[in-house]
Amino acid sequence: MDLISGEKLEKMTSMEKIRLILDKVKNGKIVVLECGLTSDEEVRLIEMTMTEIRVDEFSGIEIESYPSKKEGSFLDKIFGRALKGRMTVIGPANQLRTIEKDKYQISTKVSVGD
Repeated sequence: MDLISGEKLEKMTSMEKIRLILDKVKNGKIVVLECGLTSDEEVRLIEMTMTEIRVDEFSGIEIESYPSKKEGSFLDKIFGRALKGRMTVIGPANQLRTIEKDKYQISTKVSVGD
């Protein structure tokens, strides 16, 4: 399991974050991001994951995020400021299963890979 600080992610572009996460998950790691991705970054991560799925090699990802603490203001929407999740857990779809999620806790079941 890799825990990645918000400070490290702030220094990276969206594509660098996505590639880092995808490479780690493809190697069987579960990744916990201190500060989650924006909704656009999550969409791009899922899109890239779909292009890299291979039978018997990589089955995709499981991703869960806490929602942001507040709704975006009118000005945030006008200026295109994206809200980030508070924390995100990402892992291989064949190893990580979300059992329960509420605004304070994400419960998962982790199975050992092949």
